[in-house]
Order: sequence, then C-alpha cells, then structure tokens
Amino acid sequence: MMEPQSQCQPAADELNVSQSNYSYDGTSCIANLDSHGQEFELSFWSVVLTIILALITLATLLSNAFVIATVYQTRKLHTPANYLIASLAFTDLLVSILVLPISTLYTVIGKWTLGQVICDMWLSSDITCCTASILHLCVIALDRYWAITDAVEYTKKRTPRRAVIMIALVWVFSISISMPPLFWRQSKVEELTMCSVNTDHVLYTVYSTVGAFYVPTLLLIALYGRIYVEARSRILKQSPKSTGKRLTRAHLITDSPGSSSVSSTNSRAAELSSDTGSPVYLNQVKVKVSDALLEKKKIMAAREKKATKTLGIILGAYIVCWLPFFIISLVMPICKEACWFHPAIFDFFNWLGYLNSLINPIIYTMSNEDFKQAFHKLIHRCSCSS
Repeated sequence: MMEPQSQCQPAADELNVSQSNYSYDGTSCIANLDSHGQEFELSFWSVVLTIILALITLATLLSNAFVIATVYQTRKLHTPANYLIASLAFTDLLVSILVLPISTLYTVIGKWTLGQVICDMWLSSDITCCTASILHLCVIALDRYWAITDAVEYTKKRTPRRAVIMIALVWVFSISISMPPLFWRQSKVEELTMCSVNTDHVLYTVYSTVGAFYVPTLLLIALYGRIYVEARSRILKQSPKSTGKRLTRAHLITDSPGSSSVSSTNSRAAELSSDTGSPVYLNQVKVKVSDALLEKKKIMAAREKKATKTLGIILGAYIVCWLPFFIISLVMPICKEACWFHPAIFDFFNWLGYLNSLINPIIYTMSNEDFKQAFHKLIHRCSCSS
C-alpha cells in the first residue's frame, strides 16, 4: 500500500538547484504532476496552432486558385494587366503548396525531421516563391505607373508578350537569390534537427534581403507615390470646379425633333428662304448640355479615387507583413550573440510574411469590379454544378 508513496519520495536529501524549487534530485510527485500538466497543455496548443496554420494554408490555396480560374474563364479579363495579377496568384499558389505545409509541420514540431534533401528543396522553394511574390507587386505597380503617366504610348506597348517578359525576369531574379545557399549546404549529419539558411555568410544575407525586400520596397513606395500624385491630379481635373456648374459642349447642329438644346441669341443672321421655302439660320450656335459626359467624368473620378485607395492598402499590407521578418533576417547575422529573439517571435514574423500570399488575392479581387463580377459568376457556376 505504501509503494506508490515511496516512489514519490526524493532519492536524496539534496535539492537540484539547476531545476525548479519543486523538483528533487530523484523522483517527485509534484514534478510528475507538473510535467503531465505541461505535456497536456503543450499538446493542446500544438493542436490549436496546427488548425490555425492549416486554415491559413487552405485559404491561401483556394483564394489564389479562384483568381487564376476567374482570369482563365473570363474573356473580359484577358488583358496584360490581369495576366500579371494571375501570375502573382500562381506564385502565391506555389507558396501554399510547396512552402506552407512543410512550414506548418516544422513550426508545430519545433525541429526538422525530413532530412537534408527536403530541407534544401524547401529552403529554395521558400526563398524563390516569396521573392517572386514580392517582385510581382513591383511589376504590377510598374505596369500601372506606365499606364497612367504615358497612357497613349504605353497602350501600344502593353501586350501579352511584354507581360510574359516581365514575369520571366521576376523568376530569373528570384532564382538568382535562392541559388547561392545551395553551394554551401549544411554539413552532412546523421540527424538534422534544424533547417535554416546558413547566416555565416553576411554578404549573402545583405544581398538577399536588400534584393528581395528593401530595393523592391523603395521602388514600390516611389511608384505608388507617383501614381497617387497623378491619380489625384486627374481626380481634380475631372471633378466640377464649382457646385452646380454643368459641363457643356458646343456643337454646330441643325434643328431636329426631340433634340434638347439651348439656342444662343448673341448673334442671329437674317432669315433667308431657300427654294423649298424652309428657313435657314446662319452663324447660329447651339450649346448642347452634356449630362452624359458629366456622369462619365464623375464615374472616372470615382474609379481613380478607388484605385488610389487600393494602392495604399496593397502597399500598407505588404509592408506590415514583410518588414518585421526582413528586419530580423538582416539584423541577426550581423549582431549575432548580441541579439537574441525567441524562436516563437521568428516563427510569428515568418508566418506574417506568408500571410501576404493570402492577402494579395483578396485585395485585388475585392477592389476590381470586373474581378468581383467574374468571381461571383464562377462561384455561382460551381455551386450550380454541384
């Protein structure tokens, strides 16, 4: 009857100072209870974390797949600008397939269990796809900048071939950033417990972070700044200067039944009779009030304003998602032991960056009326077929 109790007694009278105050050098009932409680709590939070990360992965996959399907099935969206958006969605789709599932496993378990080969493939896919996603935002901004500042000339140059070339350059540059770490792979060990880029090469760290984030971010800020200024000036030009003022358009027109016009009485010539006896008016100017033109101007101004607001949301979401991760990625290899971050913080900032691949399709779809209509039709078609 006393055997269970004897198992809970300390094996020695000395305390183990390296452990907590509730732990003895031998076996402790309290320590056993605490360890069981911590193990249960750890497993509970691991399940919760797994569900959250799996939902993010699934949502990223579905949202980007729907964007690609929408562009593919809607002929109206077959334009070079939308090809760039579809390419961005394809890149984010690759992130959800090649990167996020393994990252979920690595984050939850806390150690690498898939071996050296999978580690190299996962790191290369991670760096390449995330860099390509960021650079796609740059080419989309560049495309819109040219379309606004040089509308007439760029309309001729804005072809599918040009879009393909821009996409190809994005992938070439992204691969050039992800390739160098493969030349200094981690040393072969029997059991690899961590999978991360070797940060001993400070020059590569600076090159990769500057090329993948800091330069593209400065470019995005500069382009969106110019786009905002140009869009703002267009809004001011298209808006009526004073309340109640109506835009008018002058025409030399003849009288016709049902025409709504206002005659000018400043100068009227003498009425002459033609052979048929019908009156002819000389030097008469009739000013036709163009309400349709005014309405069109208002719609264009509203679209420019919405597009400008969308650009701000895209840039803000991009910076919030990726800036913390790239600050840590640049600082840690430089200051080394002087800087220390809890692994959970690094994981959080890493997944915050991944979250940008989910935000991108949501922003572009919700901010574009053509996308929204086509998206709703696609959902309706899928629901009807099921």
